[in-house]
Amino acid sequence: MQPIIYDVAVSIDGFIAGPDGDISKFPEENAVIDDYYARLNSYGCAIMGRATYELGYRFGLKPGDNPYPGLETYIFSATIELPADNEVTVVRSAANDLLKELRRVQSAPIYLCGGGAFAGSLLANGAIDMLRLKRAPIILGGGIELFGGERAAPDITLTDSKHYANGHLFQQFEMSNRA
Repeated sequence: MQPIIYDVAVSIDGFIAGPDGDISKFPEENAVIDDYYARLNSYGCAIMGRATYELGYRFGLKPGDNPYPGLETYIFSATIELPADNEVTVVRSAANDLLKELRRVQSAPIYLCGGGAFAGSLLANGAIDMLRLKRAPIILGGGIELFGGERAAPDITLTDSKHYANGHLFQQFEMSNRA
């Protein structure tokens, strides 16, 4: 069974994006990002919610394109509309069944890349196995929370951390209440 790993940048006040999904305060180039790109090679597929997928449109992603070429990508949304010839799989129902199937058939960990509300629903269902936080030394003051307001409180264990010269902190946690 492959784990679901939430690998995400977060401000020190707990937001993965500012108001209106603004991520411009998060740095785009540094050693933290280099390490993140290296980790991308360890994942078997990517899962995300609609809002995270559509955020890519601001950066040139076209509807239906795969934001992670080389990774199967699943968009969990009942409302997203994409062209028929898209490069991603849209999951409109039976999300828990598909997640169980992905855990079973994938040959590498599953990358949960966002966003807050989708991650919150997985947290509430005990479906997140590992949390990888790229803590940026910024305060956003509001926006999209790490878990979209979900207040589940699983037991966690810090399994890795790394301090960067630019003030960033990487932290990896094992989550104990798995689905």
